[in-house]
Amino acid sequence: LSERKVSGLVSRLRGELYRPDQPGYDQARRVWNGMIDRRPALIARCSGVADVIEAVNFARDHALPVAVRGGGHNVAGLAVCDDGLMIDLSALKGIHIDPQRHIARAQPGVLWGELDRESQLFGLATPGGFVSTTGIAGLTLGGGFGWLSRKHGFTVDNLLAVDVVTADGRFLTASQDEHPDLFWGVRGGGGNFGVATSFQYQLHPVGPTVMAGLLLYPFDLAAEVLEFYRDFSATAPDALGTMAFLRHAPPAPYIPKAMHGQLVVAVVVCYAGSVAEGEAVVRPLKAFAPQGHPALVDTISPKPYVVHQAFLDAAVPHGNQYYWKSEYLAGIEDQAIGTILAHVEQLASPHTNVILFQLGGTISRVSAAETAAANRAAAYVLNIASAWADPCEAEQHIAWTRTFWSAMRPFASGGVYVNFLSGDEGEARVRTAYGPNYAQLVALKNKYDPGNLFHINQNIRPTT
Repeated sequence: LSERKVSGLVSRLRGELYRPDQPGYDQARRVWNGMIDRRPALIARCSGVADVIEAVNFARDHALPVAVRGGGHNVAGLAVCDDGLMIDLSALKGIHIDPQRHIARAQPGVLWGELDRESQLFGLATPGGFVSTTGIAGLTLGGGFGWLSRKHGFTVDNLLAVDVVTADGRFLTASQDEHPDLFWGVRGGGGNFGVATSFQYQLHPVGPTVMAGLLLYPFDLAAEVLEFYRDFSATAPDALGTMAFLRHAPPAPYIPKAMHGQLVVAVVVCYAGSVAEGEAVVRPLKAFAPQGHPALVDTISPKPYVVHQAFLDAAVPHGNQYYWKSEYLAGIEDQAIGTILAHVEQLASPHTNVILFQLGGTISRVSAAETAAANRAAAYVLNIASAWADPCEAEQHIAWTRTFWSAMRPFASGGVYVNFLSGDEGEARVRTAYGPNYAQLVALKNKYDPGNLFHINQNIRPTT
């Protein structure tokens, strides 16, 4: 690009344009996954929708690859590209809560913890992620699920409208009433159809105090814990969100020092209802004592919803190396438990989490054709969330992750959650994320982005 063209873009932007030789460039290109080290030719830190339109038009007119950054938390590092234009939305932080209509409107640079902070002023929330530093944009566009999803559905089931800048530079509002085909596609289809510049969510009464926390056991009781978790979660009410995870115990203040660094198994819950109801629901869980051993740690108690939402943040710090593999499961078979434990025994990194997220409830009662986000019949999501600090250890940890994943595939129910895909999955895996919805998504791609300007994502390839 000539200096004249770049200077012209600078003059049309209200926000900053970073080039590789400028202060702030390296900080702007960093994302959550420290494994990602890409160098865009230009980074446009947008200050509003007008900047986004200018950036999209510039990239299209000059045939530049385009990456779009919201929170920058995607494990595949799709928020940043080499030698192209990174459209950085992280400065767009506007939030407005309508407490009477239970509606939130938020811009794409907002993180879940920031949205929860504002909505919880009124005892309201919408289903978000499990980590408060995750961006609302990427999680929402990929479907989204969290502690409230069994009661209120995927994040996209609570999406009322999205403002989108399309590949031809148009500004469109997508909702049930306006551009309903685009609204269907952005509810799970990722960033394939344009740059989302605003989200409108339905909020629900939640908290601000909820019954939530974890029970932690030593690894030698893991088989009994996972079997009990399977049976307990299978009959849990929709208002109870649950997960189980296995990892090396971190040096957290609530964990006995003797357990630091030891393999452990934990069950984590959050009840999206009254504290009194939650106490009754979790009573059997808190009473569980495998082989006569009660939990080493029990933090299940009344606490602010925003505190519980940030509970897992420390387990996934910014800058670690991350590589994930994931599958949907119809259930948790005994043989699957044995396979999980056999591979966790070989877990070498103190930062890796092996997680079973429970789905079901309201998620499964929405038709798979209702939104682009499909695979609603699955009961659980397995995520082998490998993480390590030293880049030199990548080969070892990636190989362990792939071997573990391959061993678990016979228990998979089909499909994959698109937000858990790493960067090396390929087109066939993206197809499985959408199942029977994929053909309709290709038709939408042909309509809204036939040139595949937005291809640095889990890409839905156009046929035109």
